[in-house]
Amino acid sequence: MSSGVPTLIALLHGPDQPGLVARVAGWIFERGGNILHADQHRDMEAGVFFQRVEWVPCFAPASGALPEAPSGGRTVIEAASEFTTFAATLGMSARVLSSAQRARVALFVSKADHCFHDLVLRGKAGDFPGEIVAVVGNHRDLAEAAAGYGLPFHHVPVSAETKVAAEARQLDLLRELRVELVVLARYMQVLSADFIGRFGAPVINIHHSFLPAFAGGRPYHQAHSRGVKLIGATAHYATRDLDEGPIIHQDVVRVTHRHGVDDLVRKGRDLERQVLAQALRWHLEGRVLAYGNKTVVFD
Repeated sequence: MSSGVPTLIALLHGPDQPGLVARVAGWIFERGGNILHADQHRDMEAGVFFQRVEWVPCFAPASGALPEAPSGGRTVIEAASEFTTFAATLGMSARVLSSAQRARVALFVSKADHCFHDLVLRGKAGDFPGEIVAVVGNHRDLAEAAAGYGLPFHHVPVSAETKVAAEARQLDLLRELRVELVVLARYMQVLSADFIGRFGAPVINIHHSFLPAFAGGRPYHQAHSRGVKLIGATAHYATRDLDEGPIIHQDVVRVTHRHGVDDLVRKGRDLERQVLAQALRWHLEGRVLAYGNKTVVFD
């Protein structure tokens, strides 16, 4: 996303047809907008067209582009709504984001701290166009670290007997804080289908395995017992089906017979940091378009 002047980013998908690129570009041009980036993809088997387009809209005739347009101008919300309506006339579904609006993010954590520290430090360095507004933990292990970063920590213990009540408390907290994205930074609890459905916003998880291989618990131990030559990490959207949501990003590192489980865990942690951070950045920059159980990532 560009800095300074607010931009709009649209993610579109729908049945492919001739002239879609020209019509989208023409619509933006006719309204005084200036396209900064555009990329598209066609699923040849499904016949589905995907596009990401980022542009500077014309909010007001003379006074420049501001989130709150002056009298006679158009606001970001109005411009986004107009584009969504236009996309519908093409048979396309569209999601429109604004660089003027920073997404509110909550980190869910347990005891492992490597992804937590990495995301917080990257956030403080300005790597993400979003704001971490809360840390939610089912253990207190990271409470002091969160306080050191100036982040509010909310302890919500979870057990088999208290899971329903704990998730209800978490949902109330997320609504109160107006959270738009949850990141599971090695949160060692499975979110229920009810939680996913009631939250109604994206949840990104980092799985310490190259999915779909070695799903579930202790994947590095599984990998070591199989004598694999590659281990990986996978960032994906959490869905009602455990470890089966649309994959955003994956990476691997080579290992040999000389590496023990501890070596795999150490190498895996490095991968997890990098993969989760990249997935979060792509999501916040409006580069991920999920459809069905797949994603198109405009990187």
